[in-house]
Amino acid sequence: MQGTSDVQVASVNAGARLDRLPICSFHWRILALIGAGMFLDAFDIYLAGGVLGAVLKEGWSTIQLNAAFVTATFIGMTLGAWFSGILGDRFGRRFSYQVNLAIFGLASLAAALAPSMQVLIAARFVIGIGLGAEIVVGYATLTEFVPASSRGRWIGILSVITNFALFASSMLGLWVIPAFGWRYMFGIVGVLALIVWFLRKSMPESPRWLAAQGRTEEAEAMLAAIEAEASKKGPLPPVSSAPQVEDEGGTVWRLFTPPYLGRILLGSLLHIVVGFSLYGFIGWLPTFMVKGGYSVVSSLGYTTLMSLGGPVGALIGLGLADSIGRKPSIIGSSIAAAVFGLAYPFMPDGAPLVIVGFLLVTAIYVMLATGFAMHVPELFPTRYRLRGTAVCATAGRIATALVQFAVIAIFAWKGLVGVLVALAGILIFQALVFLIFGFETKGRALEEVSGTTNIEGSAPGGKVASIGA
Repeated sequence: MQGTSDVQVASVNAGARLDRLPICSFHWRILALIGAGMFLDAFDIYLAGGVLGAVLKEGWSTIQLNAAFVTATFIGMTLGAWFSGILGDRFGRRFSYQVNLAIFGLASLAAALAPSMQVLIAARFVIGIGLGAEIVVGYATLTEFVPASSRGRWIGILSVITNFALFASSMLGLWVIPAFGWRYMFGIVGVLALIVWFLRKSMPESPRWLAAQGRTEEAEAMLAAIEAEASKKGPLPPVSSAPQVEDEGGTVWRLFTPPYLGRILLGSLLHIVVGFSLYGFIGWLPTFMVKGGYSVVSSLGYTTLMSLGGPVGALIGLGLADSIGRKPSIIGSSIAAAVFGLAYPFMPDGAPLVIVGFLLVTAIYVMLATGFAMHVPELFPTRYRLRGTAVCATAGRIATALVQFAVIAIFAWKGLVGVLVALAGILIFQALVFLIFGFETKGRALEEVSGTTNIEGSAPGGKVASIGA
């Protein structure tokens, strides 16, 4: 029997009304506000490398304390990813992204003033909570605002903005750290985060979430305001789809039962493979190259050129997502990354090594953009979207923390070839899983993709519903 809130969701029909809107200034404003927070989130993550090198050189830290800094970051990000999903589905997207932005903004300012490495590690743990939360909330929130027909492109644009932070952080660090010191890197992030927090106070709540919570009047008012802004471009298309009704909500543990369990496994696999690729290979690459006989300068030069594959891969993902679709993009990029990964250790020095490394990083970031950023938030209905994404992100964070020890052991045993064979193996495994169990979400309404939606009271069916079973 349907609950009262289900009837209210149907009467609002938020998903269909949002999906038929033309792109307008409202969508660009939402992208700018979310993108600013996501950019600072990634910037804060990537500044760690330069900061740790500086504090070590100053004698302010040790290798062991630097390792504790990294560990504290991952623990904080794991907790942040988990709790942001709980809070975001319970209190709203707007509440969650404002809280996490304030957390890592204020904690970054505290890190800039840290009197000791131990205090800096503690501040970094708190920063990590905000960083882990922002990634979960950012992609999922934009997913709920943009039309289904162009959702992939818009999430792709957000991914490009986010991944550009690697280059920006590296370039700013080269100037700021030698000239002013590492504290200014944290100070810059803290100040900018608080500015964005103030600007995002005016950002609206997701009408889909409001409708799912039974807050009909608020959802109607928000939809009317968005429709009024979109109508400035001309008459709006009719709402063509029937009212869409989701199942009643429950606790987070319902995600571990059908029909959601299959989607949790697919999303977690994506997060785990992306974590291994980014932090089990790309993050260790400078160390691997130094161990292989390269100088620190040449290894950093090689990896800097290869890292340009990050924004390039996100741009390619942007183009593929709404053309060939998410499923073939994930499968194709996984296979491509496996092939380039196996070829990489056999390349001669110079251009061939850089080119194959660049292609490897590019393929990994295509997979990140189309799977990690786009596909995972699409797998879950509104009432569970942030919690489902958070569960997948938490699995990925835990696996990423553990994989560091596995990478060290594999490198000691079989060297770089062994690490890349392991990477290729899990990439091929992921491609096979998505080939057999994956399903396409391109151009489809979120309520339809969820697999648990009833349309005019009809039972869900088809392959989408069976995937989660």
